[in-house]
Amino acid sequence: MAKSGDICTFCGKSRKDANLLITGISGAICDDCAKQAYEIVKEENKTVGGASFGLSQNDLPKPQDIKDFLDQYIIGQVDAKRYLSVSVYNHYKRLLQKMTSDDVEIEKSNIIMVGATGTGKTLLARTIAKLLHVPFAIVDATVLTEAGYVGEDIESILTRLLQAADYNVEAAQRGIVFIDEIDKIARKGDNPSITRDVSGEGVQQGLLKLLEGSIVNVPPQGGRKHPDQKMIAVDTKNILFICGGAFDGIEKKIAQRLNTRVVGYAAGKDVDLVDKHNLLKYITPTDLKSFGLIPEIIGRLPILTYLNPLDRETLRSILTEPKNSIIKQYIKLFKMDGIDLSFEENVYEFIVDKALEFKLGARGLRSIVEAVMMDAMFSMPSNNEKELHVTLEYAVDKFEKSDVNRLKIA
Repeated sequence: MAKSGDICTFCGKSRKDANLLITGISGAICDDCAKQAYEIVKEENKTVGGASFGLSQNDLPKPQDIKDFLDQYIIGQVDAKRYLSVSVYNHYKRLLQKMTSDDVEIEKSNIIMVGATGTGKTLLARTIAKLLHVPFAIVDATVLTEAGYVGEDIESILTRLLQAADYNVEAAQRGIVFIDEIDKIARKGDNPSITRDVSGEGVQQGLLKLLEGSIVNVPPQGGRKHPDQKMIAVDTKNILFICGGAFDGIEKKIAQRLNTRVVGYAAGKDVDLVDKHNLLKYITPTDLKSFGLIPEIIGRLPILTYLNPLDRETLRSILTEPKNSIIKQYIKLFKMDGIDLSFEENVYEFIVDKALEFKLGARGLRSIVEAVMMDAMFSMPSNNEKELHVTLEYAVDKFEKSDVNRLKIA
């Protein structure tokens, strides 16, 4: 008779028939049974955690807590953080609401964020995803086209959310979707064209049913490559949509609208109060319509907020202060090769000056630091040097020799 450690206690498979036999105190389990047991545990955890996602009203992160978490990674942008924190908090409360006799049902408030490139729209979304207990997906609107044309179908937005939820439909139906570059699907002109605007207005029309809340048939593996796949029905009523876009050139629309008010006798009062360096703070849904978003989609994005352009002081803080700041990333990169990296204070000022010239926001900082550090990153791992102190002369010399120096924006 075989010993208890030589056969699988679950299926009776012997040691020679199994690829792997894991022996315990009073029995053994083969690799096939271990895999099946793992799948059973995974399914059971989905069922248990699917309804409330382990959340209760007491455990909810309050808006102030969410903002404090965002403050660790993102400098400034107080208004956008407040709007985003409240939207996410209300989204949680909506998921936990119980049906009462008063028949009051809290509806979702989708949000749209407007801000120049490099001001932190996508970073806000990525950072808040770290904190959330619901599925979160970031999708790019630039690849979307109307159904039947080359590109990704609009339903692929929900495919990404399903993937983030590990194909747990109930969890996905309570998730949050961040649609980036929403301005790239704006209508190309005010006049309706004879040809169809399949990547602009056509996509906006397709997004309407998703944003408002309806049952959408979603292809789990993407739309066109697997035509015979089984569709998954997803109800978007409880999915929160956050949209972000640069809306490059919308300042002209805002300026035109503000100027119409300052004609005649009232001109002297209001014109001095307008901050011409930050016109985005005066943005209204009317400006989005002028830019090319259709009125129906604006109505389904009721909360409109803006991100301030990055001034010198903010850029200087972004360079060194956040948990994941650019300078800390480069120090860690060099540390992995056993090199201690340090910077003179005036090097930071030089990098910020150049970033302001480039007008690329926080992304411009990385381009400049990369240009300054490129030679050192190439040669030092081979030279066995253990220390690098970057002076202003070194930074200016390396930057002026680099190709990045030619990329100034006129």
